[in-house]
Amino acid sequence: MKNVVLLGSTGSIGRSAAEVLERHPDRFKTFALVAHRQGRALCEQAARLKPRFCALTDESAWREVRGSFPAGVELLCGLDEVKEIIARPEVHVVLAGITGAAGLPTSLHAVECGKTLALANKESLVMAGEAMMRMAARRGVDILPVDSEHSAIFQSLKGGRREEVRRIILTASGGPFLHKSKDEIAAATPEQALKHPTWNMGAKITIDSATLFNKALEVIEARWLFGLPADRIDVVVHPQSIVHSMVEFVDASVIAQLGLPDMKVPIQYALSYPDRLEGLAPRLSFEEARTLTFQPPDLDRFPALRLGFEAARAGGTAGAVLNAANEVAVERFLRRDISFPRIPALVEEVLSRHRLVREPDLPAILDADRWAREEAARCSRS
Repeated sequence: MKNVVLLGSTGSIGRSAAEVLERHPDRFKTFALVAHRQGRALCEQAARLKPRFCALTDESAWREVRGSFPAGVELLCGLDEVKEIIARPEVHVVLAGITGAAGLPTSLHAVECGKTLALANKESLVMAGEAMMRMAARRGVDILPVDSEHSAIFQSLKGGRREEVRRIILTASGGPFLHKSKDEIAAATPEQALKHPTWNMGAKITIDSATLFNKALEVIEARWLFGLPADRIDVVVHPQSIVHSMVEFVDASVIAQLGLPDMKVPIQYALSYPDRLEGLAPRLSFEEARTLTFQPPDLDRFPALRLGFEAARAGGTAGAVLNAANEVAVERFLRRDISFPRIPALVEEVLSRHRLVREPDLPAILDADRWAREEAARCSRS
């Protein structure tokens, strides 16, 4: 029985993780659920999963629902309380499902406390990958990927030794604008960008998929998680989202992980690792999935991916700056303050002005994040 703390429980990853926890009460105990401000949704989850603790990091949301939680569930408030929950000796696994840079403090804290980290918050490794992986090695902590692509690579690596790996290949759906011209992409609205062809995700990650910034972040994440330089990481567009990623070995063998697009699969594998459990996801039918296609990404129409590779090569604070500038740019696009193509252009502007710190400590990373947000907010609309 593993005691699990679920961070970001009311988001898209958190809701899928809650289904997995409900499906296997003999293997997992929900020790704590943590959300930011969706108090009512958290209360409903608490009634189903019966955790020992719940926490909201937004005080006004906590005040609104503090008398509504089921008996036996202690409702706490604030980041410090969340960190105390994570540090408790009863906790075995922390699933980091918080979106964006906001997830970094709790991800780092879980590793510092020696907890197994099931990581869906890719931004933690994008911002502080080198420091986090070094800390995990020192503490003997497993960081298990929840992103479908990184989970696929993690599973495919079981087919050989690390020194036998030639490269890893991340797959990308291509998003809603895969077959659109530059003119059509230039005129894209938030409503169009939010219509992902295969995945049902939150607004930020859906926009990132449309720009391919999601894949740019995943390149940086993979660089640190698997300890490979950027020139041994490739991206291929695979619109069917059946092959979740691949590993090529030195003998030219390529091993891939396949399945229908359903986040419950990588979530459950990270929670149950090294075991595999009966799953909730539908099975892949090769009678229906008869055609799998692959093509190289178009870096002219989708320049965000080029920026991701550049940041992965640069290391240091480049990932934190890229991530922060992109978060601000996406917010501005959703407010209709900037156009869709302006998102990567704005990020590139901010990166060009950044003075790289090559081996940053956490304060330097946070300084870079703060600076990039201020710069991205100041950038012109065109």
